[in-house]
Amino acid sequence: MDAFENVVPSLAALREIYREPHQLVTQKKVTDLTEPIQRFIASSPFCLLATSNEAGHCDVSPRGGPPGFVRTLDDHRIVIPDLTGNNLIDSLSNIVANGHAGLLFVIPGRDETLRLEGKAVLTTDPSLLSLWDDELRTPKVAIGVEVGTAYMHCAKAFRRGRVWDAASWDELDAPDACELLPGATTPEITKLIRDALDEGYVKALAEEKA
Repeated sequence: MDAFENVVPSLAALREIYREPHQLVTQKKVTDLTEPIQRFIASSPFCLLATSNEAGHCDVSPRGGPPGFVRTLDDHRIVIPDLTGNNLIDSLSNIVANGHAGLLFVIPGRDETLRLEGKAVLTTDPSLLSLWDDELRTPKVAIGVEVGTAYMHCAKAFRRGRVWDAASWDELDAPDACELLPGATTPEITKLIRDALDEGYVKALAEEKA
């Protein structure tokens, strides 16, 4: 495989390419979970969790649940339930190895998102795991994040991608995700995999409800 060319060699070289950010941009990062930030988290049914292991190998995992499934404990801490997954536990393993995480909170129909980052741990504290007893099955583990910075991320990426523009969805020519699996060698096998996956989704999501 050919190596990439014209690689940016340093932070100084990178800054030469980009102008300094406006003061208003640098000031938007805060270290506390303000009341509006907490309300945004309480309204979000979906977020992306970014982690990396000790070697710097990265992973991004989607997390979803009823709006507000990520609970705010105080002005600095949130907890995320680890719900049914594929048991590869990539994100969880990364947090044990390298206790940091980044989060991107999304609200359907909204182009701006909320970014958080901070120290991350796994907890089996019964008092925390019981926070979801009214909506979901008690998780085995929760991810606790002590927030370092939080800030609103602008809408340009979502608007460029026309993410919430339903009219643009019909223009996409993406394969069924099942076609990405190594065993999906024919349309017939792909359909069998799809049917099995959908059946599994229905069963797993039903079992998660309290």
